[in-house]
Amino acid sequence: METLEYRFASAPAAAAETPALCGVVGSGNLEILVTPGAEAQSCAISVKTSARGFGDIWQAVLAAFAASHAAGGTRIAINDMGATPAVVSLRLGQALADYQGGGQ
Repeated sequence: METLEYRFASAPAAAAETPALCGVVGSGNLEILVTPGAEAQSCAISVKTSARGFGDIWQAVLAAFAASHAAGGTRIAINDMGATPAVVSLRLGQALADYQGGGQ
């Protein structure tokens, strides 16, 4: 397993009362947990992945997410078992929507 840590500037997310969990770790998939973070203007993301050596791709996908979504003030934990960038982007959007109350 490889652990990657990132922090990206991002517009503040709407405050949430409870964490959000999206996805299931399994072959070719991932799970994402969104919780409140320490800094309102940034998003901290931790990735634990079975696929080593893809840090540059993770950084690009996560930077694009943070730039296009209001995710500031969140901490995102990702447990990955080989998900594609498209699945990562989809699950991130779903998890953030759930966190902000839009997934109910």
